[in-house]
Amino acid sequence: MGAPGSASFLGLALSPRVVRRALTYALVVGAVLIAINHGDALLRGEVSAERWWKMGLTVLVPYTVSTLSSVGALRSVAGSPAPRDER
Repeated sequence: MGAPGSASFLGLALSPRVVRRALTYALVVGAVLIAINHGDALLRGEVSAERWWKMGLTVLVPYTVSTLSSVGALRSVAGSPAPRDER
């Protein structure tokens, strides 16, 4: 792969560095959010299938935010416009 700005959005989003960073943030931030939003149910052992889905989405949000931010930063540094860049 060439310079970060020459890579496609998907190529950057799936690059090992971006994925590793996003997974780290997803696990840390996701765990905190799950504790805040679902901790009481977890402690009571009342975890339904619906709640498992919600906890999965809770982890997906920081992963997505981190990925979008990383790709935007890499493109910005390389001089390519980020998605929906308002220059």
